[in-house]
Amino acid sequence: MAGFIEAMRATLTELSGDQRRTPPALPSTLPPSVLPVVSAGVHQLISYQGPDYAQLYLDRLRRFAGRKTVSEPLFAEIARLLAQRMSYLDPIALSQAALAAHGDGARADERHCLDLDELLAACPAMISEQVLEALHWVGWQHRPVTLRFRATSPFGRQRLRAQAALRRWRLLSPRYARERALTERWLHMIDRCLSKQPQAAGAVVASAQLLQGCGAAYRARLAAWHLIIDGLAKPVFDGALMLPDLAGAIETARGTVSDDPQQPALRRVIAQIREQAAPAAG
Repeated sequence: MAGFIEAMRATLTELSGDQRRTPPALPSTLPPSVLPVVSAGVHQLISYQGPDYAQLYLDRLRRFAGRKTVSEPLFAEIARLLAQRMSYLDPIALSQAALAAHGDGARADERHCLDLDELLAACPAMISEQVLEALHWVGWQHRPVTLRFRATSPFGRQRLRAQAALRRWRLLSPRYARERALTERWLHMIDRCLSKQPQAAGAVVASAQLLQGCGAAYRARLAAWHLIIDGLAKPVFDGALMLPDLAGAIETARGTVSDDPQQPALRRVIAQIREQAAPAAG
């Protein structure tokens, strides 16, 4: 309940336009070549969620700072993709993007198709959990809902501002909990790769490119990411599968990802890679 009250207070503060946007200090140990990427990530996440969220971004990056197996280009790519991962698309983010586009002089009038449960999961868990359970029970969780994000009229902009001001509710939502766990798993896989097969770390980092978008396409790519990690990367790190060229295997698998949530081609390729690796594992 305390979190709910705090989110309500923060939302009212945002609606009134009285909010603090002081960026957290960048770590002094960052290489000069990485600073622009990290700085851009910090400002992106302040706009997305706030200074505390940007601080979480920096805290997550610290686990890779100064490691011998992490080159400056690799660190910069982790920083870039982590900022992207932490600013996942939901109805609130789409409202923010439409307002930003209008502010830059672009024509902000877009339609986006989201799954019904994707829409509801952006609401606080205490509001959405029972509704989400009901949707799963009747099989409607993936019903498509098309929303219009229009900033070309005063009414449209006011509606978008109200939706964007609900960003503080994200941290209480089921979607945020899932995305937080997903981001932590991606970072954990990078960490394990750096210890077990550092030459493949770039491919594991780049796998986060699958985790973008919204709606059915995002759901399909999310399923693909889990298949690749669970079928190739994790077994290698666990010592259950011998793949000297894990990076190549991951890239080959990524090349077969489709918009089909079942990913039949990807499953076949992963099975073939594992079968070819089996003699070496024995």
